[in-house]
Amino acid sequence: MRSFTKLALCLLMCSLVFTACKRDIIDDTSNEFNKVADYDNEIIHEWNELFLVLDRYAEGFRPVGITMVAAYTNLAVYEATVTGMPAYNSIANEYDGLTIPKAFTNQEYHWPTVINAVNSYMYGKFFPSLDQKYYSKIKALGDKYETQYLTEVSQEVFTRSKNHGIAVAAAVWEWYRTDPIGFELYLDPFKGNTWQDRINEPGAWVPTYPGPGDGLYALGGKCRTFAIKDELLLCRPYTDYVGKFTEEPGKGIYIQALEVMNQQSAEKAYTSKWIGEFWSDDLLDVTFSPPPRWYAIADQVYKLENSNLETAVVTNAKLGLALNDAAVGAWNSKFHYNLMRPETYIQQYIDPTFEPILNNPITNETGISPSFPAHPSGHSTFAGAASEILSSIFGYSYSMTDRCHENRGDFLGTPRTFESFKQMASEIAWSRVTLGVHFRVDNDEALKYGTKIAVTVNKLPWKK
Repeated sequence: MRSFTKLALCLLMCSLVFTACKRDIIDDTSNEFNKVADYDNEIIHEWNELFLVLDRYAEGFRPVGITMVAAYTNLAVYEATVTGMPAYNSIANEYDGLTIPKAFTNQEYHWPTVINAVNSYMYGKFFPSLDQKYYSKIKALGDKYETQYLTEVSQEVFTRSKNHGIAVAAAVWEWYRTDPIGFELYLDPFKGNTWQDRINEPGAWVPTYPGPGDGLYALGGKCRTFAIKDELLLCRPYTDYVGKFTEEPGKGIYIQALEVMNQQSAEKAYTSKWIGEFWSDDLLDVTFSPPPRWYAIADQVYKLENSNLETAVVTNAKLGLALNDAAVGAWNSKFHYNLMRPETYIQQYIDPTFEPILNNPITNETGISPSFPAHPSGHSTFAGAASEILSSIFGYSYSMTDRCHENRGDFLGTPRTFESFKQMASEIAWSRVTLGVHFRVDNDEALKYGTKIAVTVNKLPWKK
């Protein structure tokens, strides 16, 4: 009996030791799935690069409609991957009517597959009217990464990840459809024009030619915003800087018009043209538009810094929301203040032969001004917003050489080097004066306005 007791005790001890060891083995492997930060930025970088191509040829999207694409797509990417970013919150609760399908915390996801699925879905929805040779690139890129990822993860994980990405993208798309003004406004960007009713106002905007006549995105300022509300939907009026509109020599806006003309003098022509063309991005089929330019800049930074996937996801999302709200605020302000372009002012009151130096190398049209009111500058509002977002993530003294238009032969795209994103933004603002399409006041206020918008975006509850 005593021997039996010893044997039983021995077996019990062995069992406890085995169980403890087994538990240790299970704990070492259970729920230790890869996080978003464990991957490189490749999938974000490649979809950003395709976004720039699609934007370049997408008629009707620039400059406001394309910011909606960036905002909704990158919000969907963020929400689809936030479960794999432990330091970050979902921000879906900030928006009435937006419900995001949740990822399972106890199951594995391949986050690059999730992102690939979101982008494939969203771009497929946004760009169906694009020429087939460009639209087909969406499926091609999605298929490329699906093939690659199926060799890297199991069929089960791949399918779960793809389905989750599609589910989140579909939810965000359906929410986008509930914006009564913004949904598919790019299909008719001239909707809502009333400029003819205001032509008797002092300094009223009128169409400039060559151009489409009516103002682009007159309703752009009524679309959904993600962070700004109420008082931030309008920038400060130009009259706070230069006083009431006047045609009197030596005063206010007249002085600023002379400054525009002076930038096209013979001794400044080369530098003015280089800066102006380098940052223009105004023209369909020639380059991407001004808001996506900041994704081209971000893509360069991701590679320079070897950024992980989490950094790229968060940066893309913040850029998207900031650029969207910059577009809404700027266009709401433009059609509120309704200020004429320098071209109109100078031809009426100073020199009837004046033309801006913005030319289209494809159509050979010359002397182009963008087809909407001047104040504030859209380029500069985007620059203020995007430079603040990038500075808050990569540093306020981040220096880089922008190579967005390197090796272009149709305009001066020689790379330019900057000590910070803010310096870059300041040159963008000044470039609109050198190009002859904005008064200084349009840009000075816009930089401040865009920065305020980005600060508001950064205050959303991104971090836990």
